[in-house]
Amino acid sequence: MRMEDRIVITGVGLTAPIGNNLADFRESLLNCRSGVRKYETRFIGEVLAGVCDYEPTLYQTRKDIRRGTRAGSISIYCAHEAIKDSGLPFEDFDKSRMGVYLGITEHGNVETENEIYNISQYGYDVKYWSHHHNPRTIANNPAGEVTLNLGITGPHYTLGAACAAGNIGFIQGAQMLRLGEVDAALAGGVSESIHTFGIFASFKSQGALASHEDPAKASRPFDTGRTGIVVSEGGCIYILERLDDALKRGAKVYGELVGYCINSDACDFVLPAPERQAECMRKALKMAGIKPDDIDILNAHATATHMGDIQECKALREVFCGCKDVYINNTKSYIGHAMGAAGALELAGNLPGFDDGIVHPTINLDNLDKECKLDNIVANKPLQINEIKYILNNSFGMFGINSVVIIKKYDE
Repeated sequence: MRMEDRIVITGVGLTAPIGNNLADFRESLLNCRSGVRKYETRFIGEVLAGVCDYEPTLYQTRKDIRRGTRAGSISIYCAHEAIKDSGLPFEDFDKSRMGVYLGITEHGNVETENEIYNISQYGYDVKYWSHHHNPRTIANNPAGEVTLNLGITGPHYTLGAACAAGNIGFIQGAQMLRLGEVDAALAGGVSESIHTFGIFASFKSQGALASHEDPAKASRPFDTGRTGIVVSEGGCIYILERLDDALKRGAKVYGELVGYCINSDACDFVLPAPERQAECMRKALKMAGIKPDDIDILNAHATATHMGDIQECKALREVFCGCKDVYINNTKSYIGHAMGAAGALELAGNLPGFDDGIVHPTINLDNLDKECKLDNIVANKPLQINEIKYILNNSFGMFGINSVVIIKKYDE
């Protein structure tokens, strides 16, 4: 592959229910620390959720926070942290040559619900409707808020891709670098989903909203006692660069993108199709030029819904059956489902494995569902292995959108 086509990660900025930077996030993963807690939401009352506690005033004024959105604020925090982590000389960087590509599951529901509730207190008189509503609810809001805050004049947009969006924002950034449209990309995914009661109500009516007397044990992918999804907020944004640019400035390289794929099931609103998920993984492996048993860590999408976990496990068995050194883990067991941010956060949690050789576990896996039986699921305690060279990250979403990213440990 030509040097200019090799895309690497040089910065990571994140906020999650278990950490506001990669080091803290990783520490929580290795110490099996859950970030799920009780949370009050309008009209429903107490639910379980993954809630972030970053400090938004680090990079925004209080006026900007009030005017903008939670998703925008998360994006701004993560973008600043990614730039700082990358060591990119941002002040001198040509801002027209930087792009912002953020995956989202949904956007605008929070603000619309809030405005409708507000005017309901005044007899639905629309004169009390906020004039900030339109810029708050347009789909490109989170990426747009980043450009306003940082003065970036290159392209920006969000990619609505349900729960596959974190991977897809990452892929889009890499593609734009390969096309030569930008020289650096802020790419990843964000979610503000816990701030809309509608998402809780919908999952509850579907029978897919997790419950447990102990919040830390509520998110239980693959377990016979799983009861559904824990909704979470969060964000993870990467700085992506072409390898030659990263080397010229002596940047730290977290890993290199070597394979990816996006495809569609085209069969159901919500029920995944294992054959299409398997096809997506195979195509990503083919692009990377590797075999299934070359993968060291496979981070499963598994959301802890009954059929969702079973269908993905069918796909994993189809592709990785007999691969005895492919270790499978899951991050949602710690933080719940961060929707548009899920794929990006889940990849980030495994990247330090290139240096320390540790596979973080899936927690809360006490009784493996026989229909989810897979070789080498790492459960309840970290696993030290000889070397981690390849990480495969699955992210799948409603309407059967599937995304797979493969990252390789950087070597010359």
